Amino acid sequence: MADMKDAIFFTRPVASWQRRYEALRASFVERLPDQLVAERFGFSIGYLRVMRHQFRHGKVDFSEPPAEGSAPRRKVNAEARRKIVSWRRQNLSAGDIAQLLNEEAIDISVRTIERVLAEEGFSKLPRRTQLKIGRTVKGAAVPERAESIHLSQLDGQRLESAGAGVFLFAPFVAQLRLDEVVRTANLPESKSIPALNYFLSFLALKLLGTERYAHVGEHAFDPGLGLFAGLNVLPKCTALSTYSYSLDGAHLARLQEAFIRQVMRLGLCDGSIVNLDFHTIPHFGDESVLEEHWAGARGKRMKGAITLFAQDAQSKLILYSAADIQRDEADDQVLSFLSFWRQIPRDIPSTFIFDSKLTTYENLSELNRQNITFITLRRRGHKLVEEVEGLTPWKRISIPHEKRKYPQPMVHESRVELRGYDGELRQIVVRGNGREKPAFLITNDFDAPVELIVGNYARRWRVENGIAEAVKFFHLNALSSPILVKVHFDVVMTMIADTLYSRLAQQLRGFEDCDAPKVFRQFIRGKGDIEVRGNNISVHFAKRAHNPILRAVAWQNLPQELPWLDGTNLTLRFS
Repeated sequence: MADMKDAIFFTRPVASWQRRYEALRASFVERLPDQLVAERFGFSIGYLRVMRHQFRHGKVDFSEPPAEGSAPRRKVNAEARRKIVSWRRQNLSAGDIAQLLNEEAIDISVRTIERVLAEEGFSKLPRRTQLKIGRTVKGAAVPERAESIHLSQLDGQRLESAGAGVFLFAPFVAQLRLDEVVRTANLPESKSIPALNYFLSFLALKLLGTERYAHVGEHAFDPGLGLFAGLNVLPKCTALSTYSYSLDGAHLARLQEAFIRQVMRLGLCDGSIVNLDFHTIPHFGDESVLEEHWAGARGKRMKGAITLFAQDAQSKLILYSAADIQRDEADDQVLSFLSFWRQIPRDIPSTFIFDSKLTTYENLSELNRQNITFITLRRRGHKLVEEVEGLTPWKRISIPHEKRKYPQPMVHESRVELRGYDGELRQIVVRGNGREKPAFLITNDFDAPVELIVGNYARRWRVENGIAEAVKFFHLNALSSPILVKVHFDVVMTMIADTLYSRLAQQLRGFEDCDAPKVFRQFIRGKGDIEVRGNNISVHFAKRAHNPILRAVAWQNLPQELPWLDGTNLTLRFS
């Protein structure tokens, strides 16, 4: 019987450290199945795999543990105990008490404070919101819910806002007639919040670079942001999520088309050269409706929503986006964009530029039949690369781009026929461009100079930079909704916010070509005071180093009336 008890000590360990040790030994040494090891030692299969991973990476400490139940307890003197009890009577948590003690140079852990409170007869505090704790803005009136307001309700009030910088975009919101865009898109609304106010709430969060809509609580008590959106306060996270679920593909298509019409009306871009590219937005929602795609920003294949972006090559503005694309639908997305693009009035024809994986040769034929000029890459194999050595003649060209590292590559021109494409294509083989293998450009433009075609394709990296900026500042890689249409709505809002940042940057002397993160850091981030007097809103920005640049902007030449706030006049003041 003694031998049996000795064996049970190892086969049925009680101490948690020994259970982990014996489970790893059974897995690595005895090579037992995961299911058997997990059942024997009371772990889940997933946790067993985590332990193996930690062990392989040296993250498991198997040094002799102290005897259980004999670890010395931290002694707390009477003075510290009195302070802990006093602060708990003020409804402070153990973490808050630990911080206050630390400020008095008393280092006591949260666990020790919890033990002292238990000994003194206090129970644990329930989980509470910031509102229940009383940590809202001092003197702020906290409404029960968000709802639209009239300016007369705020007449004579002075509001402090941590997000006052969004009002720098208000003239451009009016210039782009976003209120008309929302009406044209016929977006849904609720009883208390109209569609335009919902739209402006999302837009305000985008302009502030808020990582997730779930973080809207950080701005929940900012009356300035609420005023920008025409509300008393911004809607809560649940309201925003519910609203985004109500949007379908037709809403988003109308929203994009109406917005780009306004962009073209103002002449912000001409659309003569359009870059197209796919990007995978990592998405941690319902995996049953998601496919795995290569996510360049993460450097691996993962569940995500593949999205098509179309960008104006000259202005770098995003002109179109399409999300919720399945793998078998990707090849036809260029034709979907063409259908959208034909609805937009333009003065000059467009050239589409994209890489070899965007579509098929059959779809290139369709573009050619519809008189669309394109430049793309030919899919190259080993045989095609080997044949390059026998090609003649070669011509050296110069690509006018001051930042280009290899401005004078060698090119060889010819006409080729490809399976699936009706007719001939112009092929331009490029080498000496810093790549190990030559590039094979193909186009249906037989008249443009070779320097222009190679140069236009070489500047295709702009769309990748634009996507990288959206990923970085507008947080396209930080989505977590299980509804894919919400991804597309987030992408459309990113497109609109990016345009607004571009419009503001163009007015800032010396910052015309700066990206959104830099404009935000230097000009948008920071507090301000908002004063409402009659039919006028005055926003006063605190003293900052770059305020002289803002003062130099010709604000008087931009719209000063805000249509979504009953035609209120906006005045911007800089210390």
